[in-house]
Amino acid sequence: MASMREIKSRMKSIKETRQITKAMKLISAAKLKKARQQLEQTLPYFDKVKLTIADIIMHSGNIDNIFFDPRNEKEGRKKCYVVITGDKGLAGGYNHNIIKLAESVIDESENPRLLVAGHMGRSHFMREKSNVDLEFDYPVQNPTVYRAKDVATQLLEMFKNGEVDEVFLIYTHMVSAIRLEPRVMQILPLTIESLRADLEMSEVKIDERLSYEPSPQAVYDVLIPKYIKGIIYGALVEAFTSEQSARMSAMDNATANADDMLMQLNLYYNRARQAAITQEISEIVGGAAALE
Repeated sequence: MASMREIKSRMKSIKETRQITKAMKLISAAKLKKARQQLEQTLPYFDKVKLTIADIIMHSGNIDNIFFDPRNEKEGRKKCYVVITGDKGLAGGYNHNIIKLAESVIDESENPRLLVAGHMGRSHFMREKSNVDLEFDYPVQNPTVYRAKDVATQLLEMFKNGEVDEVFLIYTHMVSAIRLEPRVMQILPLTIESLRADLEMSEVKIDERLSYEPSPQAVYDVLIPKYIKGIIYGALVEAFTSEQSARMSAMDNATANADDMLMQLNLYYNRARQAAITQEISEIVGGAAALE
C-alpha cells in the first residue's frame, strides 16, 4: 500500500485537476447557452430564403443558373471538401469523429481539395500531408455571418471558375444535447430535388400566389449566394454549439471521475492512517512489555 504522503500528494493533484475541469465545464455551459440562442435567432431567416428558392423552382418553370450545372459531361471531376473541426481539444470524441468521417469520404475521391476550418483538423490533415488549402484559415470560435459570407464567396468563385466541380460540407449536427451527428452535405452544384424535398418536408407553406420582381431569375441570382451563405453559417453555428456541448459533457465526466478517484483515495488514506496508528500502538505495547 502507498504511504500516506504519496496518497495525499495524489489527492492534491486530482483536486487541482478537478477545479480545472469544473471551471471548463462552466465556461462551456455559458458558451453553449449563447450558441443555442444564436442558432435559434438566426436560422429562421436562412430557412425562409431556402424555402423561397424552392418555391421559385416549383412555380416559375425552368431557370438556367451556373450553380445548378451538374457538369456530368466533364471528365476528372474535381471535388472540394469544407471540413469544420474545433480550434481546441478536450471535447471528448468531437474532433476525432468529424476527422474520421472526413477521412472516410476523402479516401473515395482522387486528389480532393481540402478547406479545413479549425486548428485541430487543420493540424491533423497537414500532418497527413493531404491537399490542404493553406490560404483557407478560418477560426470556428464565435461564428459570424460575415465569416460565412467570406467562405461562401470563395466557394462560389471557385465553382464558377471551374477550379472545383463539386463542393461538400462536413460538419457536426447537434441532434440533441447528448447526441452529436457528423454529416456530409453537398452544397454545390445545387439540385432541384434537394430543394423540393426541403420544401415538402417543411411545415412552413409559401403562398403560391407570390410574384417576384423584377423577375424570378433576378431574384434567383440574388438569393443563391444568400442560400449558400446561410448553409455555411448554419453549419458553423451548429458545429460550434456541438463542440461546446461535447466539451461540457467531457468535462462533466472528468469531474465525476475525479470525485470517484478522490473517494477511493480517501478510503486508501484512512486505511493507511489506521494501519499506521495500529502499528504505533503495537510498538508502544511491545516496548512496555519489554520493559517489564
